[in-house]
Amino acid sequence: MSPARKIARRGFLVGSAAVAGGVAFGFYAVRRPHANPLLEGLQPDEATFSPWVKVGPEAITLIAPHTDFGQGARSVQAALIAEARQRAVQLEWPDPPPRPTFLGLREFTNYPLEELVPRIDWTPFFQAWELKGFYPAILDDPTTGAAARELMADAERLLHDLVANQRLEARAVLGFFPASRQGEDDIALYADESRTDVRAVIHTLRQQMAKAEGRPNRALADYVAPADVAPDYVGLFAVTTGHGLDAIVAAREAVHDDYGAIMAKVLADRLAEAFAERLHERVRQEFWGYAPDEALDNPALIREQYQGIRPAPGYPACPEHTEKRTILSLLEAEQRAGIHLTESCAMTPTAAVSGMYFWHPGAAYFGVGRLGRDQVEDYARRKGWTLAEAEEWLAPNLGYERG
Repeated sequence: MSPARKIARRGFLVGSAAVAGGVAFGFYAVRRPHANPLLEGLQPDEATFSPWVKVGPEAITLIAPHTDFGQGARSVQAALIAEARQRAVQLEWPDPPPRPTFLGLREFTNYPLEELVPRIDWTPFFQAWELKGFYPAILDDPTTGAAARELMADAERLLHDLVANQRLEARAVLGFFPASRQGEDDIALYADESRTDVRAVIHTLRQQMAKAEGRPNRALADYVAPADVAPDYVGLFAVTTGHGLDAIVAAREAVHDDYGAIMAKVLADRLAEAFAERLHERVRQEFWGYAPDEALDNPALIREQYQGIRPAPGYPACPEHTEKRTILSLLEAEQRAGIHLTESCAMTPTAAVSGMYFWHPGAAYFGVGRLGRDQVEDYARRKGWTLAEAEEWLAPNLGYERG
């Protein structure tokens, strides 16, 4: 039996940020060796900023959200939320900030898959098969190189079939909205540029871990200008490359080809992440246009050497999944891109990614980490929840024992 098929017979499940919302799908490693703000305030072997993140020397491993982690030790050194807010990120704001080239929604159907292939990050592909190492070096690894090369060859054959025969459909919806920071930690999205009618509010969470003097306690709301400072904007997106995947998987499973079924799922996931990367690239250069002269190759994009960020609910900067409901509702994602949410806020098709765009050059990824009861109570109030509801959705991030 080939090394690749031996891997497939181990019986593990494949997962990622794109498919793991609300379901435990094993492990997914994100290659962020250069994204220092994500590791802010941590020692190399700590994982306190997100209970489903393990920081290693080569990767940050995300355990699928809503996995049962048990209660465990929750006591952490934390600032009061009022104190953390006093240490918010302080940014300079141009007046006016860059305006997107359009406001409202734009949808994409049958997006060319061949345009996404060059934007694939192959490192998570190998990690999904439990092969450690970074692409392309893994192909020459003395221990795993043979299996990696065979996997790569199999992946390229199936990928060629998926693209050439258009067996998957890539769909997306993109939206830009006038926006402003609301209070300290929320973001108001407006119906139009009069900024009088609030269409929706994005609720964000703030870091509460104790930090050295001069280091901020971040929240995503810090990256949007207050209404009395500048007329700012926020982008939203949802992409999928999962339409058609179920039929492919069913056909493989019908002939007991579990390896081929898993390979199709992994490639669809990689294409979804590549779609998110490519759309963000076009946002910076074209649709928002704040970096029209950007010219980055794929390794530079993977290292996030561009201006702005695209955090997604379920990621360390915004670990609470129900914000997807607001995002996908504003985007009309079900009607425009065929993307649905389950009761637990998992997206279907499973090969899908959704999130937000922030343009400011000072915007950086980070991990929210453990939350104090005071912030959880305040978050529940802002969301219109009971404390018990907030604690249920924020359970992995609680910095205290529930009563």
